[in-house]
Amino acid sequence: MKIDWLHDKAGVLAERNFRRFYTGYVTSLLGTWMSSIALTWAVFDSHYGTTALGLVMFANVVPLVLLMAVAGAIADRFGRRRVMLGADVARCLAQALLAVLLVPAHLFPLAPFAGHPPLWAFLALVSFKATGEAFFTPALQGLTVEMAPPDQLGNANAMYGLARSVTTIAGPSLAGILVAVTDPAVVIGVDALSYAVSVLALSTLRIPRAASQATAASRGTLFQDIKEGWSDFRSRTWLWVVTVQWAFLNLITWAPFLLLGQAMAKAYLGGPRAWGAIMAAEGAGAVLAGLLVLGRKPRRPMVVATIATFCYAFPDIPLALHASVVWVALAAFILGLASAPSGAFFSTVVQQQVPPDKLARVNSLITFPNYGIGVIGFAIDGPLASVFGAQLIFGVGAVYGLLSTAVVLSLPSIRALRWRQSPVPEAELAEP
Repeated sequence: MKIDWLHDKAGVLAERNFRRFYTGYVTSLLGTWMSSIALTWAVFDSHYGTTALGLVMFANVVPLVLLMAVAGAIADRFGRRRVMLGADVARCLAQALLAVLLVPAHLFPLAPFAGHPPLWAFLALVSFKATGEAFFTPALQGLTVEMAPPDQLGNANAMYGLARSVTTIAGPSLAGILVAVTDPAVVIGVDALSYAVSVLALSTLRIPRAASQATAASRGTLFQDIKEGWSDFRSRTWLWVVTVQWAFLNLITWAPFLLLGQAMAKAYLGGPRAWGAIMAAEGAGAVLAGLLVLGRKPRRPMVVATIATFCYAFPDIPLALHASVVWVALAAFILGLASAPSGAFFSTVVQQQVPPDKLARVNSLITFPNYGIGVIGFAIDGPLASVFGAQLIFGVGAVYGLLSTAVVLSLPSIRALRWRQSPVPEAELAEP
């Protein structure tokens, strides 16, 4: 009985390939969240202000927007593991070089910039790292199908979500301690090592050569591959509607919470400690829900995922009402609870419905608008709040989050999708 329970909840970890990859994935995620804190302090320690930090954050997004679509096609064409290996090597090198440039003179007298590299060096290395991210991200769903048994895809996606939730909490905490007792260069160097662990894990996978790779040379041009992915993406109403909804959810609902929420924390909620408590509450909810999602196979997964999406509007509501930190933290906790089923079940449905040889291309088209449209919010929310007030921006975000989710939930194609025990051949994948 106990063995059956473990297999139902975490049987995917019994797969050698997935277990090795997951070890590297969690390690690199932890390093990424640590370095995100260290990078901010490195910019400030190099005597740059918030404008320069904004440019660095922008440089971290531009390659994702420009390269995501072609990166997905390349991953489908030449192999997901191979592309992800190259991506992690690039990210490892970028972080290692940045760590070297940040080494202060008192630790290494021959340090090239005495720990204060020029802004162009930050921008160049952050862009190079983000280029690796652009190639890694769309390939992940396709590689998961190659590593995990069909009946364990849901658990694999739940494990990814659980890893993201845990490292979101642990990474910044560890980074804060290390930056305080050492230097940002040390933390960014640790991130470089974490990517090296991921490279090692990917290099030890034993995955059969996919048929799509074997016939890549006879399939036509890379541009034709991209067109095929686009054709498959737009032929599925449920998929492109959810993608559009999420792109504008990031713009209208989520970006104000992340950006203006910190301003509200400074203005009346209680400062950085209050914001840290809100983020911790969200993370705790996501970890709890991630554990509960393991082994779940809802008959109508997109209905469950869409209902969970209602909760993304919740944190904007107490902020719009100028409520206390307790209410904002409670709303963030509920959001965390909802994020696990929303992300895990949506990813699983995509893997079950989209032909395996097109997964990276389709996933790139899902992810691209989230970055390309969502990032606009970080540029416009500040000026809009100064004109109309932050509470109105939060109110609009909450209304959009609730109404857009209700519209998506009403779609017949969302309600018609059923959980599949295994992906089906492309010829059978007619739209519900």
